[in-house]
Amino acid sequence: MIFGIGTDIVEVDRIRKFCDKFEGKFLNRILLPTEQVYCLNYTDSAPYIAVRFAAKEAIAKAFGIGIGKKLGWHDIEIIREETGKPNVRLHGKAKFLMEKIGSEKIQISLSHTDKYATATAIIEAQSSSN
Repeated sequence: MIFGIGTDIVEVDRIRKFCDKFEGKFLNRILLPTEQVYCLNYTDSAPYIAVRFAAKEAIAKAFGIGIGKKLGWHDIEIIREETGKPNVRLHGKAKFLMEKIGSEKIQISLSHTDKYATATAIIEAQSSSN
């Protein structure tokens, strides 16, 4: 059963400008250290940062809330499996929200070009018994 679906699209140049203007402060605010290491490994890190930004926004939307008091940037970590498939690791408030709805799985799809980054998230919930 699907609990929620969220999608987000971000202009890569917008994220690039934030990174340039606020340097490490912006990255530290939205990405966990492991995510930063992964993104900064690329010559042009902006698309990789942007797609993680979009993914976290999409997950928040799938929960039916935004990033703020109930869910923070560091409560969601975007990771890669050995195959390259993106996956989600939850921490803190996000983990609590998942437990509250009785779910254990978020499906995530990421895509980016030089100009745009997009993500779609689906939170699966256990079907309720009648």
